[in-house]
Amino acid sequence: DLSLLRFISAELTRGYFLEHNEAKYTERRERVYTCMRIPKELEKLMFFGIFLCLDAFLYVFTLLPLRVFLAMFRFITLPCYGLRDRRLLQPAQVCDMLKGVILVICYFMMHYVDYSMMYHLIRGQSVIKLYIIYNMLEVADRLISSFGQDILDALYWTATEPKERKRAHIGVIPHFFMAVLYVFLHAILIMVQATTLNVAFNSHNKSLLTIMMSNNFVEIKGSVFKKFEKNNLFQMSNSDIKERFTNYVLLLIVCLRNMEQFSWNPDHFWVLFPDVCMVVASEIAVDIVKHAFITKFNDITADVYSEYRASLAFDLVSSRQKNAYTDYSDSVSRRMGFIPLPLAVLLIRVVTSSIKVQGVLAYVCVVLFYCGLISLKVLNSIVLLGKSCQYVKEAKMEEKLFNPVLTATPGKPAGKQQGTFKSTQGISTDENSSTSVTNQPVHQKENMPSLLVTSNSDQFLTTPDGEEKDISQDSSELKHRSAKKDLLEIDRFTICGNRID
Repeated sequence: DLSLLRFISAELTRGYFLEHNEAKYTERRERVYTCMRIPKELEKLMFFGIFLCLDAFLYVFTLLPLRVFLAMFRFITLPCYGLRDRRLLQPAQVCDMLKGVILVICYFMMHYVDYSMMYHLIRGQSVIKLYIIYNMLEVADRLISSFGQDILDALYWTATEPKERKRAHIGVIPHFFMAVLYVFLHAILIMVQATTLNVAFNSHNKSLLTIMMSNNFVEIKGSVFKKFEKNNLFQMSNSDIKERFTNYVLLLIVCLRNMEQFSWNPDHFWVLFPDVCMVVASEIAVDIVKHAFITKFNDITADVYSEYRASLAFDLVSSRQKNAYTDYSDSVSRRMGFIPLPLAVLLIRVVTSSIKVQGVLAYVCVVLFYCGLISLKVLNSIVLLGKSCQYVKEAKMEEKLFNPVLTATPGKPAGKQQGTFKSTQGISTDENSSTSVTNQPVHQKENMPSLLVTSNSDQFLTTPDGEEKDISQDSSELKHRSAKKDLLEIDRFTICGNRID
């Protein structure tokens, strides 16, 4: 008999058993644990990646001038001993000299850009207009960074590739001017970013600074509710590392400019310190929330960040080999989109204009400071190399370092190269073994196999360049492994990310 009393009684006394759906609730509990692990694992990756960017950035100020000096010394003294079919300069030395010349030319070109006039011009704009300008600058920085490293790579390869005729060396000239123009324009763009941030710090009501920090939270809306795969998340993580390191350098420039205006009064630094901490804290909070919900919605475990860290470590270790095909600073540029040359030009310009060197004691301090930078660079490199070897060993990727890498040769089809590679390696390798897999975390075409390294849990990428291919299994297994992707599964970050290939 149905009655109101029986209904109320049933509502008060009815029960249910959670163990009947144990798998569902266990999965939900694991998601909570994953979200709680994300901050720790993400910050480990960020900490390691930021020191990688710092290593590449310090290289421009410390070891690059010494390498340029050694290359010039070799260029001057080598004809005295006779060439005898020897190169005047090694390819690495040619690239070092090109970097040094580009750095010097762009530094002198930056003297024609008035920082004070730019500051007052930006300060005269309205708050809303400055907010729009700052957003446009962020987009422009990503786009120009994606194209800038390609320009530099084209210059390095044009200058070092084997040439049959001397007339072919003329092609280096247009590439060189394109590289100088790129570094100069990118340095100006970063200067406008730093100036806008400086205006925000010096505004009376801090409204512009608040709006800029709120812009980071808008980033959560644009990325959290999209479909992400592990490759896309790796690309986003690299972009976040680059963005965080760049913001640290911009904050350093802002502090230098403000301290100069107040005659290096230490009391003013403590006025800026709360705003600096607020900007850094908002950046960290946004990254944690963004990555926590991306991993939650896409069922990605927190262990993926240790795989990403091992991938970055593999780049560092492989660049230290004798047969390395790229310098590590260029490897960081391709992987993270962080190009140190424009940022270094701007920082040198700001430091030389903010700090006046006069007298013998001042020059002695400069020399000591330079020696300190070299010591910091060497110490940072040693620690990073040791930690990278540890991460590579933990990921069981040591054999990838010693396997030969297949590189693309102009004018030869890929099929012939792969056949040659198989024939040469078929004698020394076993049928069940697989060779190394090297590629960059970008979207693969439908007819290409997934070029990933196998780990204990999932697959992740190892080396920076997308030019190398691997022949790890036979064609039937490759076809089985290559899953076709629908256009709806391609994330926008893959197309508009910080590094576009």
